[in-house]
Amino acid sequence: MKEKVSIIVFSGDMDKAMAALIIATGAVAYDMEVSMFFTFWGLQVLKKRKRTGKGFFGKMLGLFLKDISRIGPSKMNFGGLGRWMFKKMMKKHGVMSLEELLKTAMDSGVKMVACQMSMDVMEISQEDLIEGVEFGGVGSFLADAKESRFVLFI
Repeated sequence: MKEKVSIIVFSGDMDKAMAALIIATGAVAYDMEVSMFFTFWGLQVLKKRKRTGKGFFGKMLGLFLKDISRIGPSKMNFGGLGRWMFKKMMKKHGVMSLEELLKTAMDSGVKMVACQMSMDVMEISQEDLIEGVEFGGVGSFLADAKESRFVLFI
C-alpha cells in the first residue's frame, strides 16, 4: 500500500504554488500517492488565461484573478517585475517554471482537485480551469487526508 500525501493549496502566490508543486512531485518520486486540493486563491494555479465571473461581483473579482503564468511572488512583486525577475533567475539556475512543474505533477499522476464551493463563490466555472482537474468539496479532501501520512497547508 502506497503512502499518501494531501496538500491544500490556499495561496495563489508564485513562490507558495512552486513549493506545493515541488513537494508534490518530490513525493511522487518517492513513490507516494499525492492529492492536491486547490481552494480560493490557489485556484489561480489551475485557471486558464481567461476572465471569469457572471455577475457584477464575480466579474470584478475576475479582473484580479490570474493564471499560473501571471501569478506573482508573495514578497517583492514590484508590480509584476518580481515575477519577471524570479522567472529569469529560475531559468538561469535550471529550475522548472511553474507551468512545467504543474505539467510534470499532472503527468506523474498527482490528483488535482478544485474546491467546488470556492469556485461557486468566486464564479469560476469548470470550463475556466485546465484539463485533467477533478472537482470536489471539503469531504473529498478529508477523505484523502484521512488516509494520508502527511497533510500540508500552503
